[in-house]
Amino acid sequence: MIRAAILISGRGSNMQALLDAQLDVEWALVLSNVASAGGLEIARARGVPTEVVSHHGFATREAFDTALLARVQAYAPDLVVLAGFMRVLTPVFLMPFAHRLLNIHPSLLPAFPGLNTHARALHAGVKLHGATVHFVTEAVDHGPIVIQAAVPVLPDDDSARLAARVLRVEHQIYPRAVAWFAAGRIQIGGEIARVAGDSQWLCFDA
Repeated sequence: MIRAAILISGRGSNMQALLDAQLDVEWALVLSNVASAGGLEIARARGVPTEVVSHHGFATREAFDTALLARVQAYAPDLVVLAGFMRVLTPVFLMPFAHRLLNIHPSLLPAFPGLNTHARALHAGVKLHGATVHFVTEAVDHGPIVIQAAVPVLPDDDSARLAARVLRVEHQIYPRAVAWFAAGRIQIGGEIARVAGDSQWLCFDA
């Protein structure tokens, strides 16, 4: 069994999906940079330790990341999982957790990195949209891809409807990626992550 920490900034729906999944993981910590984040109460109700490290009051991103790193390392996690953590992390935090830091992004990377992915996908007229779990690197929304899931873009979609369908598949693939990590099944070579014996691409009629 591995120990893992989850970083959130808001409601924590992906965090909740991870906590509810039957994984060989000890959830050592849920930490938020926002004291009012709804996910903190969900974690506390499940008996998971919580912490808050506000990003306000730090002169630089590196200073915040130094404080964040100290709190996370105090719980000695084998894996750190970003679940709606709305901060761009610097090498101060990234380097100690190289290949041990996962993120989920609501697009089929490398398409549509950054924000407003659903509106951008609709504007581009793509026929498939989806979600990606990847290891975090210094380049935002890049890094070795662990698993992706696609959903069709329907003629009557708006951003909210498309986002809701993508979120449902996020809740399915993130626990799967964490389970693979816990089982030691992910191998990284250069910029490519491979998983022994499983599909890293799923298509959902969501």
